[in-house]
Amino acid sequence: MNKSFMAGRRGEAGDVRIAVAGHICLDIIPAMRSQAGRSRDSLAAGKLYVVGPAVVSTGGTVANVGIALHRLGMSVRLLGKVGDDLFGRAILDVLSGHGQNLANGMIVSRGATSSYSVVISPPGVDRTFLHCPGANDTFRAADLSDKSLAGCRLLHFGYPPLMKRMYADGGSELVRLLRRAKRLGLTTTLDMAMPDPDSPAGRCNWRAILAGVLPYVDFFLPSLEETVGMLRCKPPGNSLDGDYLAKIADQLLGWGVAGVVLKLGADGLYLKTAADPARLAACGAIGLDSDVWTGREMLAPCFRVQVAGTTGAGDCSIAGFLAGLAKGLPPPQALTAGVAVGACNVECHDASSGIISWNRVQRRIRSGWKRLPTRSRLVGWRQNRRDGVWLASLDPGC
Repeated sequence: MNKSFMAGRRGEAGDVRIAVAGHICLDIIPAMRSQAGRSRDSLAAGKLYVVGPAVVSTGGTVANVGIALHRLGMSVRLLGKVGDDLFGRAILDVLSGHGQNLANGMIVSRGATSSYSVVISPPGVDRTFLHCPGANDTFRAADLSDKSLAGCRLLHFGYPPLMKRMYADGGSELVRLLRRAKRLGLTTTLDMAMPDPDSPAGRCNWRAILAGVLPYVDFFLPSLEETVGMLRCKPPGNSLDGDYLAKIADQLLGWGVAGVVLKLGADGLYLKTAADPARLAACGAIGLDSDVWTGREMLAPCFRVQVAGTTGAGDCSIAGFLAGLAKGLPPPQALTAGVAVGACNVECHDASSGIISWNRVQRRIRSGWKRLPTRSRLVGWRQNRRDGVWLASLDPGC
């Protein structure tokens, strides 16, 4: 194994280089207000509507997870792909505004169109998105060179359903990318996105894609909704059940991933890991303690906060979990870090300004921060009074 991938002392903020790759875009959100005499649920064709100033921000895994990790104090390298156009320069400017070197690893493709979304959000009406995939659709395994990953110990990749080459041909490019990262000795993590069911991505055989990809993924971090859609499972109904979550996780673990973290929205984060210690020991440069991580199953409820907005909440929860993983925290504390960073995020309207430093997050957790009661039916589980995490009846910590 190349020693450059193993450099750094564990447990200090900023010492573990995390590469965040995948989808990135520019979000353009015009300020809209209600107008007398106009139906609030439609925009009539051929009319001119006066709007306010637009909020321009970055979106996607690379920006949301990457900036959150940076604000937590972690050393991060962003590896998204943009064009050499006006929107591409705007994306790079936004990233550089968060950290002088954050845009240094970005891939600029000459002649390509940068991805962007126009978010149409009239008051009191569900948002409508106009999305251009742009350079994300051309992202391929070769765009991540060995040099771009040098010095990194963990690779997080996000949103392949929104990146054409990543899901085409049965996900062969995604397999190639993750397989090479594993050969280089990195720990690998993967997040998904919900594709339009009527789009080419939505019509893919995601069961087959995941079966081919997950042997090269150490931690799979999708939302429950995304997972149910991709596996074509029966939805859980009005209340979550521990057995239902375990059944979903077991399907994914059976395809070779070491650990599954399901984002449950307001219900928190659910974790289940493989029963084979050898699989946990093979998680790459992060160096997990297989005695601590093998055969774990738990649910970390969300913390109580005043919610201002949920933009980027899932990505920020992932950032918190990855930071905990990189710092060598045991599963309950790593999962708790995930829901804590997600809670900080939703206290602000945007995807990043609510994120505070790692030490401040930990102080807030230790201060007695109250958790929300779980709405899931967890028969036979018990809640650890010390940290508030629910443990399954067969979890070694029970």
